[in-house]
Order: sequence, then structure tokens, then C-alpha cells
Amino acid sequence: MNPFSTHAPRSLRGVIWMAVAVVVAAGGLAAASLLPEGNPLHASAFVVSLAGKYLSYAMLALAVDLVWGFAGILTLGHAAFFALGGYAMGMYLMREIGARGVYGNASLPDFMIFLSWKNLPWYWWGSEHFAWAAVLVVAVPGLLAGVFGWLAFRSRVSGVYLSIITQALTYALMLAFFQNGLGFGGNNGLTDFKDILGADLHAPHTRAVLLVVTGLLLAASLLAARFVVGSRFGNLLVAVRDAESRTRFLGYRPEQAKLLVWVFSAMIAGLGGALYVTQVGIINPGEFAPANSIESVIWVAVGGRGTLCGAVLGAILVNLGKTLFTAWLPEFWLYGLGLLFICTTLFLPNGLMGLWRHVRKAPPEEVTPEVADTQGDEA
Repeated sequence: MNPFSTHAPRSLRGVIWMAVAVVVAAGGLAAASLLPEGNPLHASAFVVSLAGKYLSYAMLALAVDLVWGFAGILTLGHAAFFALGGYAMGMYLMREIGARGVYGNASLPDFMIFLSWKNLPWYWWGSEHFAWAAVLVVAVPGLLAGVFGWLAFRSRVSGVYLSIITQALTYALMLAFFQNGLGFGGNNGLTDFKDILGADLHAPHTRAVLLVVTGLLLAASLLAARFVVGSRFGNLLVAVRDAESRTRFLGYRPEQAKLLVWVFSAMIAGLGGALYVTQVGIINPGEFAPANSIESVIWVAVGGRGTLCGAVLGAILVNLGKTLFTAWLPEFWLYGLGLLFICTTLFLPNGLMGLWRHVRKAPPEEVTPEVADTQGDEA
């Protein structure tokens, strides 16, 4: 029996509460950042930027939870979709610099001039328009996920083999984006952003608006994910997760269900990456690193796999802990992260949400439906 499958709440009320909490927290922090610096409630630009990064990571965790928690697809490469969304937004932000770059060239970004590029590559066409960038933010990760998922799920690749392939995918992309010839800034990536839609990215009001927008989009993604898993399609995903062969024998197409949720998940991750770039101010090939994908899995495990709210909570808490530990004891952070994952696996298999549910003694009708025992399917 899947230890995660029997007490995963999917109540609409809990998700709504989490969505409201995210928006209120983001709005409150944004308002605090606009207070005078002498005010005790003033939030610095660093704190606002950090909160925006946490919420962006929460979108990545939500994307991972959708495919891992509800479809049983353990992905170790979702950082690739996150980074692609970031690069799509980064291209627009680079074009926004215009003639204010080091070389004063309004047609080419500085790194292209430095590398002796003469013309803008075809895949940069239209990147000066925000609307086009907004489309690319979700379309590029979705397209890559569609092609990858169609090939993988159609071939019935699953389990650890699929996990390894996803990790190979993000690693290959990382190596590719390190190349100067690809046209994305090589090792340095895209940075030195100045404006977004004509607003100064470093101005307090712009930072505050970006944080609120991130909170709203995270809340919307959370509700959209809840709509998906709470539908008949969500029940099919759980059936595929717990008894794929039996689901196929009943006439369903598990590979199609996996592909749909996989693409949807990649688009959420891409959106998170775009919001991350606007608030952190840089995107480079390091965001493709397999370690980032593994960390996102740990966020979900800590928060509670298959709970949606747990993924958001886990991403925020683990990254907050990372910020504190890397300031106090930076050399021990990775050991601490590994120990956290081990302890969660051994003592909190349902994560923090499972612990909360145990304390509250949630009624049995809020559980995720168990379709069948996996032992028979695995046999």
C-alpha cells in the first residue's frame, strides 16, 4: 500500500485557506515594504525579494506535487521547466535594457556584442514584447514537456527509469545553456535587468507589485491544481498512480492522463521560473542543476506529498531554513537538508500536513480515494 495515498486531504476549504493566506501574506509584506525605513514594520528590499523567491519556488513545488503526489511520477528534472520559464522572461528583460547597456546597442544584448554576434538569433525575435514573453513562459516548458512526455509515457517508461531520464534531461539542458554559442549568455546567463513594462525593477513600488502578483499567481495555480485533482480526471490520476495496469484494463489510457498532467505541471513550473527571474534579477544555467530538482522533491516530501498545500508550505519552510542555516552554518546546510529528508521519510511519511492532520484527527471522508492495493499491480 502506498503510504502517501491514504490520508491526503484534497478539501477545497483547505486549499482556499492556503490561497488566501498566501495572498494576504504577500500583500501585507508588500505594504510593509512601502512604509518609511524608520518604521518598525518596514520590510527591506532584501526581505521582499526573498519572499518573492520563496513563492516562486512554491510554484515549482506545486508542479512537482501534481505529478508525483497524484500521478506517481517521481520527477527529478522539473528544474528544467522552471529555468526555461525563467529564460523566456529573462529574454524580454534583456531587451528592455535597450541602449542603456554597457555597449549602448539597442538591438543586441551586451553579451552578444561581447561575443561578436552580428544579428539577433531567430529565437529571440519578438522577445521585446511582454505579451510574447508571457506566452513563451508557459509555451516553451509545455512544449518540451509534451514532447518528452509523449515519448516517455508512450514507451511506458516509469518508476526509477523515468526519474533518471528526467534528471538526464535537465543535466543536458544545463550543459547546453553553458555554451556561449547557444545565445543565452553562457555561464553568466542573463542579468543586469532594469525595467519591466517600463517600471524600474529596483524601485520599491515595483518590487511590491511583483510580490503581490507572485502571490496571486501562486494562489491561482493552487486553485487550478485543486480543480484538476478534485475532478474525475484527478480520480483517474490517482487510479493510474495506485494501479496503472488495472486502470488500463478498464479501458482508460494512463499514458494520456500522465501526459496531460505532466504538461500542465511543466507550465506551472515555467510560470514560477518567470516570476523568480523578475525578483531575483538573474537566470543562469545553474538553475538547470539536477540538485535543484532534487531539492524540490524534498520540499514536497517535507510538506506532504499529494496534498498541494503541503507542497507550498514545504517549499517556503525549507527555503526559509536554508536561508537561516546558510547564514549561520553554511558548510553544514547540505548535511542538514539530507538529514531533514531522512527524518521526514522515517518519522513523517505524510509530511507536515500528515502531522497536522494527525493532531486534528481529520475525518475519514476527506481522504484521497484509494483505488486498489498496489501489490497486485506490481505483481
